[in-house]
This record gives sequence, structure tokens and C-alpha cells, in this order.
Amino acid sequence: MHDWPTPDSGEIPTPELVAAWATLQVAAADRIPLWAAHWLAQGYDGEALRTLAGLSGADPREVNDVLPAALADCAATIPGSEETAARVAFTELARVHADCRATERWVLERVCEIVSRSGYAISVIALPLGQIFDFADEWGAGWGRTQRELEIQKACSAQLAVGEH
Repeated sequence: MHDWPTPDSGEIPTPELVAAWATLQVAAADRIPLWAAHWLAQGYDGEALRTLAGLSGADPREVNDVLPAALADCAATIPGSEETAARVAFTELARVHADCRATERWVLERVCEIVSRSGYAISVIALPLGQIFDFADEWGAGWGRTQRELEIQKACSAQLAVGEH
């Protein structure tokens, strides 16, 4: 997710969120070393994490090779299924929306990216936020549901309820 969080926001994604993004193949490899440096400053430590924090991020393969061990240094594991990874990412999207840090349209764009990257996996689409992925076509073409924002808000609430269990 190259625009999440925005570089100027000061937000640093958690190791668990980055692990989920890695499974979904949406992690911004060029930004991961900076996040790793922040994780070190937060108290995580380990040889792989220090190595990752020292990388430039210019070579995505180099970052991705070190990432699993660096995440392990943070006690985070890369989810083994797209459904598990999408649940983590969707729950964070719902939190960002609930905190008024993202619009419905922005949430929908991220959901569409994740659903697309999953190959439209039924298990990902079945999640509360996964179910809204087709709203993008409706919004773009000007047809379909008339209360899209409200439906996305409801989906975010449902995702938060599922994600907290």
C-alpha cells in the first residue's frame, strides 16, 4: 500500500500489519526499512530487523528476503492465508475510517486493491469489507446503490466487530 500511511502522516504501521501486507503482496518495499527503524526505536530488536532497517529500500527483492526474519524479531509472523491477512488489513482500514482519517472512497480503493491481489478469493470477499469491493464499479459508472457511504460505514463497523474477536 504505497499511499497508506501517507509518508507525511508520521504513522508507522505495526509489524503485524506489514506482515499481512506481505502476504497480500501490497507492502511498499521502499518504505519498509524506515518502518523497521521505527520498530527498533519502539523497542523491538534482532539482527534481521537491524539489517532491514539499514537497507535503502531501492531493491524490493532484498527487502522481501529479509522481511520474514525481521518480522519474527518483532514477534510477528506472515499470515499463511490471504483470508487471515485480509482480515488484519481490513480491520486496520476500518479503524482508520472509524478514526475519521479516511473517506469511504479511500477505504473502498484499498479494499479493491486487496481483493484484486487475492485473485478475488471468495474467503476474502466474504469478509465484511470484502463485500463492498464491487461498489467501485457502481460509483464509477453512476449506477447502483444510493447510500454507498453508509454501507461502507456499516461494513467498517462489522469488520471491527469481527476483527476484535
